[in-house]
Amino acid sequence: MLLRTIEAGLKRVGLDRYLIILILTVALAALVPAKGGFAAVLSNVTFWAVALLFFLYGAKLSLSAALAGLTNWKLQAGCLACTYILFPVLATGLYGVSQAWFPAAVGLGFLYLGCLPSTVQSSIAFTSVAGGNVAGALCAASLSNLIGVVLCPLLLAMVLHTSTNEGDPLGAIWKIAQQILLPFLLGQLLRPLLADFLDRYKQATMIVDRGSILLIVYSAFSAGVVAGIWFRLSWSDITLLVILCVLLLGVVMAIVLTAGKLASMPRGDRLALLFCGSTKSLATGLPMAGILFDAAQVALVVLPLMLFHLIQLSVLAVISQRSVVRPQADKA
Repeated sequence: MLLRTIEAGLKRVGLDRYLIILILTVALAALVPAKGGFAAVLSNVTFWAVALLFFLYGAKLSLSAALAGLTNWKLQAGCLACTYILFPVLATGLYGVSQAWFPAAVGLGFLYLGCLPSTVQSSIAFTSVAGGNVAGALCAASLSNLIGVVLCPLLLAMVLHTSTNEGDPLGAIWKIAQQILLPFLLGQLLRPLLADFLDRYKQATMIVDRGSILLIVYSAFSAGVVAGIWFRLSWSDITLLVILCVLLLGVVMAIVLTAGKLASMPRGDRLALLFCGSTKSLATGLPMAGILFDAAQVALVVLPLMLFHLIQLSVLAVISQRSVVRPQADKA
């Protein structure tokens, strides 16, 4: 009974079991990092776990529902503009500011965060809980991730005025496509055979989904511990990083909400725009980081993404719950 009370209290501030386990995974990597042969095996397992994850995404995604959402051009254009214009511009500013306080890899992490696609599952879930346009959110999140496979490394190369992956952005795109896009497309092709099965065993697919992310987090942060990069950051550095991530999310949310009202979008579309346009994908960002960046600096590069992900889930979970309580007050 006490555990349920504590869990309910944590949910009210946006912390569920998964987020707690995610934080504990980072702690485990700090205390017992993967080394040597185990790290090599873990890297191979993580690769195939991520491929399986995106195969399941493809098998679960209803293409007809996603295509139907494309007709809502205001929502789709707004989400893409937030994800691939607003975020990169703000992240470039943070990159310049961060150079004065943090190692170069952390600043690079802000740029990387800005170029990533939006979340899929959490943005759709929050939109659904808040009573928003779920079909529109599904389309926006899916389109964002499909475009992001190609656009993210190109955007990163452009804002850095250089190329990624040892001077070969096209090679990086091909590697990302092998691990993410091709399994996704294969899942789409096999959807007619697998859709009913996946609907019956949703819990199993959730385990694969979240388990894959936990594997990536443990692997990336273990590499950082082994390389000794965490000794380069103090608690004051971490605190400042959290403040910058909160500011970034706050500015994006304020602009998104204002833009939705100025565009005279209905409440359901404004909610979808908020939850899709204000989020960045950990599930897509972590595996791509392992391809785009050197293993020794990956943990520092993904640190802004990790912190931003935890903050966005906590804040938006609270907003989605409060949107249910006061739906009439938000109607235009």
